[in-house]
Amino acid sequence: MAVQPEGTPCWADAMFSDLKGAKSFYGDVLGWTFGESSSEYGNYTQAYADGKAVAAVVPPMPGQEGQSQWCLYFASPDAAATAAKIRENGGEVLMEPMQVGEFGTMCLAREPSGAVFGVWQGGTHEGFEATAVPGAYCWAEVFTREPEKADAFLTSVFPYGAKQMEDDGVDFRLFDLGEDAVLGRMKMTEEFPPEVPSYVNVYFTVGNCDEAVAKATKLGAVLRFGPMSSPFGRFAALTDPQGANFSVIDVTTTEGDMPTIKDV
Repeated sequence: MAVQPEGTPCWADAMFSDLKGAKSFYGDVLGWTFGESSSEYGNYTQAYADGKAVAAVVPPMPGQEGQSQWCLYFASPDAAATAAKIRENGGEVLMEPMQVGEFGTMCLAREPSGAVFGVWQGGTHEGFEATAVPGAYCWAEVFTREPEKADAFLTSVFPYGAKQMEDDGVDFRLFDLGEDAVLGRMKMTEEFPPEVPSYVNVYFTVGNCDEAVAKATKLGAVLRFGPMSSPFGRFAALTDPQGANFSVIDVTTTEGDMPTIKDV
């Protein structure tokens, strides 16, 4: 697998204080199996869908206990250079670029409107081994109350083109690399409680959205939105039992016309 182009979402992981509970929940809902915990790297544990690495779960480091959340990593050929760009464009580097053995170099950052994300300079671990198949990552959106800040930042740090969806009901932007849309940005409405900060919402693919939602809620997840059919698939937004937000999407069940999108 070739190293992903700069700015491509390439990996996702999350910290859970109850690692066993997280493995049980996502194993049931997304069909994940798990590799051995790597004690050398803080019990970092990879998740697999049909034998392909699709994400990871990890217990919090001492003093890092808090709200569980998914972190999406963007590919970079040079994590240190990306960290410099993050600072130059009003972002905050939360964790300086750190080499993780031969696997690669990681960095954690916060964009100016508050969403936390990661940067990954791949070594032997280049990222997702599968995408857009059941159990694997499919898509992500930056949810923010300050879209102007997020939009300017994202296109300055990564080589994105931008397109705006023409819809009076929502303020939604797409970021692309060449012909491929790789990330969305949604303006948070008043429906979001004021205490919910900007965040990156990660979508995982499922074979049947309604069945995945039924399993998740039975196991203690909270349904936030949906299930709803769209031209992109049938999807729903959930909060897992430990408070991490994520979405599920069945990309085979589509409905309606594609929205009109214009260059920005």
